[in-house]
Amino acid sequence: MAAGFGLVVRFTLHDADAARDFDELVMRTLEGIRAHESGTVVYVNHRVPGEHNARVFYELYEDRAAFDAHERQPHTRHFLEQREKYVADTQVTFLEQIDGKV
Repeated sequence: MAAGFGLVVRFTLHDADAARDFDELVMRTLEGIRAHESGTVVYVNHRVPGEHNARVFYELYEDRAAFDAHERQPHTRHFLEQREKYVADTQVTFLEQIDGKV
């Protein structure tokens, strides 16, 4: 039986300054996630080697309800509003677990 609710988000940022500011915004957002989101299992911002203006998020939630709760949090709403200043393109892939090690 599948468990959890996941997604991968790829951001293409405008330039090096945007990448720096985006990373700072993510760090502040993560403070709220760590403090207030017990249903968020994994939330990681990754650099892509050789692609300085790319970031990839891997997000895993206990279930869809935990993801929906994440989307309603003030720190998440702030991130969603502010990220547009830095982002040229966003690609979202939702995931359904088949098998794995947790």
